[in-house]
Amino acid sequence: MTSINLADRGVDLGEWAKSTPNAADEFAAAVRSWLDENLTGDFAHLKGRGGPGSEHEFFAERLAWDRHLASAGWTCIGWPTEYGGRGATLEQRIIFHREYARANAPARVNHLGEELLGPTLIEYGTDEQKERFLPGIVDVTELWSQGYSEPGAGSDLAGVSTSARLDDGKWIINGQKIWTSLAHVAQWVFVIARTEKGSARHAGLSFLLVPLEQPGVTVRPIQQLTGTSEFNEVFFDDATTDADLIVGEPGDGWKVAMGLLQFERGVSTLGQQVGFARELENLTEVARASGAVADPELASRLARADIGLKVMRAHAQRTLDGDVTSQAGAASVSKLLWANWHRDLGELAMDVVGAPALIGPDATAEGQPNDIADPEHVELDEWQRLYLFTRADTIYGGSNEVQRNIIAERVLGLPREAR
Repeated sequence: MTSINLADRGVDLGEWAKSTPNAADEFAAAVRSWLDENLTGDFAHLKGRGGPGSEHEFFAERLAWDRHLASAGWTCIGWPTEYGGRGATLEQRIIFHREYARANAPARVNHLGEELLGPTLIEYGTDEQKERFLPGIVDVTELWSQGYSEPGAGSDLAGVSTSARLDDGKWIINGQKIWTSLAHVAQWVFVIARTEKGSARHAGLSFLLVPLEQPGVTVRPIQQLTGTSEFNEVFFDDATTDADLIVGEPGDGWKVAMGLLQFERGVSTLGQQVGFARELENLTEVARASGAVADPELASRLARADIGLKVMRAHAQRTLDGDVTSQAGAASVSKLLWANWHRDLGELAMDVVGAPALIGPDATAEGQPNDIADPEHVELDEWQRLYLFTRADTIYGGSNEVQRNIIAERVLGLPREAR
């Protein structure tokens, strides 16, 4: 084991790795050891909590866990050290996400800040913006949400109509965003708004940083099929933000937004795949225990799911390693791979479990109706929750149709789809 404390923020992980034999194994052991020692006591019951369809679980406790990670130097490890990060190498970042998932550690509450906005500000933000916002992301004292989609512009981001105009040193914002993940618990939202009157499509958009806790903002949670409310609709009625809280120049919004989406498809997807692997392993055990694996069709689908997971991992590793031939359209290919795989796993889970999957655990309990419209009475097991949540996997974050159009038009050079 290393003679220095790798959780110490004073240790530049990248520089340490250069001078340390077997650095990868040593780093993995350090992460594993820290998680084993710290996912105990008050944090022990958080294991496996807060995943898709269960975002409401123990939010305050998971926020405390994220801040515990921060105090021990395990947040934003891939950021440069001058911005509060650890200078971790790509290999170290992959190792951290892998070990975190293997430990069944709770879902993070700061993903949008740490993995999306932070890297975007480092790439495109001003020095003042970095100084103002990056420390709050590193220590998890400010949470962020994403204001992209609108009722008339879901996956078609270029069609947004939310507007913003400069007036006496402030951006005045009007419009509506929808599917705004975590807006009900966040203090800030990054918003794509149309700042050039009369502009259309990709032109005239700007990327604004907007405080949510102000009179001009209304946040309304949207109930999901799982009975939880992870995302929201957000209304801006003459909401304001300071004139200098624009990332890039006015009109640069499309470029900044696309840059952010590249970060979204980054290293953390490998950790996501470890979670997928655990779901598949657990489902395979259910199939074996129930005898469902004796069904040739179900056995074949389980095998194909395992092959799909390996394909997903190979694609992610190839693109993250900087293989130039795989960079074009890589984000769209990645989204198509994991979203369709995960949706199919939810369907496979229903078929493996069989008829009991159609009945809620409390459906026969007197006075306890299993009413999906009443979240207080929704009792779903892990496979029901997986199935219901994954129905949206091929829609959010860019639908299948949009991803295929991106690949066709921007990578293969095919004509634009007729509108």
